[in-house]
Amino acid sequence: MSALVRYTVEGSVARLTLDSPENRNALSTALVNQLHQGLTAATEEAGVRAVVLDHTGGTFCAGADLAQASSGADPVEVAADRARELTRLLRRIIELPVPVIAAIDGHVRAGGLGLVGACDIAVAGQSSTFALTEARIGVAPSIISLTLLPKMSSRAAGRYFMTGEKFGAAEAADIGLITIAADDVEATVTTLTAEIGKASPQGLAASKALTTAPLLAAFDRDAEALTRQSAELFVSEEAREGMLAFLQKRAPNWVR
Repeated sequence: MSALVRYTVEGSVARLTLDSPENRNALSTALVNQLHQGLTAATEEAGVRAVVLDHTGGTFCAGADLAQASSGADPVEVAADRARELTRLLRRIIELPVPVIAAIDGHVRAGGLGLVGACDIAVAGQSSTFALTEARIGVAPSIISLTLLPKMSSRAAGRYFMTGEKFGAAEAADIGLITIAADDVEATVTTLTAEIGKASPQGLAASKALTTAPLLAAFDRDAEALTRQSAELFVSEEAREGMLAFLQKRAPNWVR
């Protein structure tokens, strides 16, 4: 299997680089599995105090891989399995005992925003754009609402969950989706990881746990119901039409 996620370590920083630019770093099963492997490696690497999640190409993450072939007799169960893959990944990032920093210098769409929400700190370049496009293809940001609703202002979520419109890094910072809209992403991340590197492993883990406890409680309470909702939406006729229209680069039949 080709490497879709590159893992490197420099000093106290482990770096996971999404490296599947041909499909805009979409969340295929293979890419998700390799992210899990990288997160495991980072926790087992002596001296690592922070994980940086960055990307190659002009897109940080485009969300679900809509072109990934389905298998299995029951399409609802296949869709539910895919939703659980994403749920496990988001929870894994939240539960990691070291902070995870998203380094974004490009575009983020749909499920990719869930990754951003799961990270402890998110830095985005000024030319980055964000959009929650699920409603436009007949589905909803079900699973990723677990990481987004606690971070975004309620007014912003009410707008962007439904309109699907694009917004930039400055707006993303204003509404709480990202931490910093930076002129120089790499320099900003370097400064942050240097500060984090001064903390002890115990101090980091305990401090992060304080900030993530409400998120994990929401996962425990709501994740399975949202997984079923996501699966049922994805196999609906409207979603089938929406995804086909997206892949064919045309308007879906509900747009007049």
